[in-house]
Amino acid sequence: MAGNSERRGAKRTPGSKKGQQVGSGGQRRKQLKGKGPTPKATERPSHPAHRRARSAAKRSAAPARGGGTRSAASAREREGATGPEWVAGRNAVVEALRAKVPATALYVAERIDSDERVRESLKLASSSGIPLMEASRTELDRLANGAFHQGLALQVPPYVYAHPDDLLAAAEETGAPALIVALDGVTDPRNLGAVLRSAAAFGAHGVVVPSRRAAGVTATAWKVSAGAAARVPVARATNLTRALQAYRDAGLTVVGLDGDSPTDLSDVELVTDPVVLVVGSEGKGLSRLVRETCDVVAGIPISSEAESLNAGVAGGIALYEVSRRRSSPRR
Repeated sequence: MAGNSERRGAKRTPGSKKGQQVGSGGQRRKQLKGKGPTPKATERPSHPAHRRARSAAKRSAAPARGGGTRSAASAREREGATGPEWVAGRNAVVEALRAKVPATALYVAERIDSDERVRESLKLASSSGIPLMEASRTELDRLANGAFHQGLALQVPPYVYAHPDDLLAAAEETGAPALIVALDGVTDPRNLGAVLRSAAAFGAHGVVVPSRRAAGVTATAWKVSAGAAARVPVARATNLTRALQAYRDAGLTVVGLDGDSPTDLSDVELVTDPVVLVVGSEGKGLSRLVRETCDVVAGIPISSEAESLNAGVAGGIALYEVSRRRSSPRR
């Protein structure tokens, strides 16, 4: 019979009844107390705003890699500082190593099929103290950004640019009249490398390039310069027109090169004085503001069958002409 106390389990164990009991309000008094106002989003650890604020505080407090403050690192980023560059492919790598392009590591694929280029690359890297790193084909594909690497990839660090004023200081140290080359919108790094090679051959004190919409000192420029990029400083100007104006204020003559100019470069007497040679871009030549900043605009006479010279060739001829005029006795 239901409720029979003799049956096992018929009686409820005292204190096992579910639900509220008499006097339970006192037992839950602490749970009924208020917790105060809701904290701000930035003070709640689980809120995204708190994580963003914490990350921002760490960035502002931590020093930049390689020394300096975070603001200095940001300034370098705004000026166009980039990460390391990669030279991929057996021919490209061995040519870069022959040209003594500064490199931080040579990555070699696992179980690579060796040939003369691979053996020479390994030998040149070892003799130059460049670390050899073994990597999988998948890793090399990622490093070379999908380029055809053939099992070899060379890591080249970002170039450290000078300031345009540093080129004037370099000229003062030599005691010779300043000779600086400025490139106006030259976008092909091979032309930059060719100009650097000519600048080293004819005693120029440096090359100035714009910080935007212009070629920088990449691995290609290093290779074409045949090592001259290690001897001739390259400066980056945020505004090329202002940099040229500053050179004018310092006493230099700004000579622009334009194939359509009726003035022959050999007739410009001022090239024996401190001078800046401005070479225009491959297609458009000198920009309007740069042309207006030049003291003289001169040309290099060429055959009528050729429309124009590229920036690398024009810069080399102009540098040779200035060097020839300076070395010959004045009449």
